[in-house]
Amino acid sequence: MNYNEEGIKAMQEERFEDAVKAFTQAIEENPTETVGYINFGNLLAAMSDTERAERFFQKAISLDENAATAYYGLASLYYNNERFEEAMKLYERAIRAGIEGADAYYMMAKSFEHAGNMKLALPYMQRAAELAPKDVQIRLANAILMCSLEMFDFAKPELEAVLALDENNADAYYNLGVLYAVSTEDVETAKSHLLKALEIAPEFDQAKYIYDMLMQRKD
Repeated sequence: MNYNEEGIKAMQEERFEDAVKAFTQAIEENPTETVGYINFGNLLAAMSDTERAERFFQKAISLDENAATAYYGLASLYYNNERFEEAMKLYERAIRAGIEGADAYYMMAKSFEHAGNMKLALPYMQRAAELAPKDVQIRLANAILMCSLEMFDFAKPELEAVLALDENNADAYYNLGVLYAVSTEDVETAKSHLLKALEIAPEFDQAKYIYDMLMQRKD
């Protein structure tokens, strides 16, 4: 019997007691393997048992200093507890240890953002967008980050790419509207994008606020 697989299935089905039993058996069966500790750490994190989850991730790292998923799990634990400086260091360790996919780069970028360093966030966000070109959340976050750095010429095609992936993305229309409003004289295009955002999401207060401001602007 594969206790790790059994535990993951129980965890996905929110049978947490069964997951605890399965991961405990996995660790008892193979106490020097990292997988059981990492799975148990993920389970405890999902149960908001931060202190114990931290210990299990750290145990996995003590057994294998290249356990990429242990670094990632611990980084996410710290991120969710707003320990962003620690999180970014561990996401970096996960990347260096060979974790695959865009998520670690994305979370690294978000950690830098929360720590207030947008410029250092940018290369990680761009790398995440390169690795996941069809991920709307990542592409939108990349565009918004570039807007915050006033890189409007780069942000515009990125927002248009988001709309190509999701034509009903109110946030993309809103950010395009703001981009036109602050970086061009094309008020009509800015308003049309904001109206589209409001058409999709009528309770989008920020879009309404900016639109009303533009309506009051004199030619």
